Amino acid sequence: MKDEEIQWMSACELIEEYRSRNLSPVEVTETIIRLTETINPAVNAIVTTTFELALEQAKKSERAYLSGSPGPLEGIPITIKDLIVTKGIKTTCGSKLFENYVPEEDAVLVERVRDAGSVILGKTNVPEFGLVAVTDNVVFGPTLNPWDLKKTAGGSSGGAAAAVSCGLGPIAVGNDGGGSIRIPTSLCGVFGLKPQFGRVPSYPHVVRGWETMNHEGPISRTVPDAALLLDVMAGPDDKDRFSLPDADLSYLETLCNDVKGLRMAYTSCLSVDAVDGEVAKITGEAAKVFEELGALVVEDDPRIPKMDADLTIMVTTEALVAHENRLDEAREKMFPLYRPFLEVGEIFKAQDIVRTNFKREELWDRIRRFFERYDILLTPTTACPAFDLKEGGMLGPDEIDGKPVSPASWVGFTFPFNFTGQPAASVPCGFTSDGLPVGIQIVGRRYDEQTVLRAAHAFETARPWRHQHPPASTVS
Repeated sequence: MKDEEIQWMSACELIEEYRSRNLSPVEVTETIIRLTETINPAVNAIVTTTFELALEQAKKSERAYLSGSPGPLEGIPITIKDLIVTKGIKTTCGSKLFENYVPEEDAVLVERVRDAGSVILGKTNVPEFGLVAVTDNVVFGPTLNPWDLKKTAGGSSGGAAAAVSCGLGPIAVGNDGGGSIRIPTSLCGVFGLKPQFGRVPSYPHVVRGWETMNHEGPISRTVPDAALLLDVMAGPDDKDRFSLPDADLSYLETLCNDVKGLRMAYTSCLSVDAVDGEVAKITGEAAKVFEELGALVVEDDPRIPKMDADLTIMVTTEALVAHENRLDEAREKMFPLYRPFLEVGEIFKAQDIVRTNFKREELWDRIRRFFERYDILLTPTTACPAFDLKEGGMLGPDEIDGKPVSPASWVGFTFPFNFTGQPAASVPCGFTSDGLPVGIQIVGRRYDEQTVLRAAHAFETARPWRHQHPPASTVS
């Protein structure tokens, strides 16, 4: 089989090929390693490779298939975000403070994907400590967007989304504290799911922070692959006190593409400062697809409070406290763009943090009442498509649709649902006139990943996206 055929196969397809003996995990792993060596230097998605380990795991997977005892991810190439702890594999968090840190234990989810038989290719790039939505750091530099190498891949799971977009493995593990799965998957033209808060245990952490905001989740080129990975990662673990009881279902086995009768609301407003005209048009047309599929779709907005400042309060105060025992070193070594976070964090008072928590309750009250009327909320995933990177880093565009915007406004569609904890996904839904991907966000009711995946799969079936590959993924 040709390299490019293997490159674009889904995890579910690879499993079928392994079972029928048409492909072997070693053959696939060797192919993806070759492709990574060729493609990755241009995009800088995978920053620490584990090819020897991957080949060892692939050989073990081959034996598992021969003995008739494969795990659910047996032989499937996967990457792990560099914020997530991996035993024996460098975990830098994109920071000079942890440039040579090698953990002695796996994160709970990493242990699960290892036990499921996956083949770990390496760690993917992040902004330092995942603090912003543009993937760049002083250790490895920026991850570039595979659709236009002048532009950002987004963040903080930018390396993971770019790797999957380029065909460097069908699935990746990311995490999402304010949109960090959904933002880069939207900008890179792949699928990303932020499960319900606590669905996938989050433990341990290199640096504390985002404790009530962070969600671990899958990135993939197809919805079934994300459901497959979620099945492996989900489930309680006492090490994470927020982890949820078992859902008692298989997301993959219950996946369907029927949305008839679902009640959906679409808005391109929410609480953002401005939305790019093409993004609003493309996502508005995508919302109509659900109507064609039998859902009831109306334009409606939950009129949530604007919480950009609250996000800033949380990020800066947590960054300050997380590094309070080594502030001088942090000020010296952190990415220059983020160093002011430490100073800003000292400005806020305990009352500011309490007000943020009160405002989260106000947000949830609005959202809860809204979802009494709807099963799904549809929005653009980001307020604009990918934008040009700047030397020295950036937080976001200065303006959108000709209007000045705050640094967090371009991700204003995603982070409210980290405050509420609801499941939400980004689905590729079209391209701008410049050929840049646009994603539509699907937000579900609390604990209801099943309906989010159902809606995403319906859209994927009606408007397939996996056949569209970025220029950077082509091997000449």
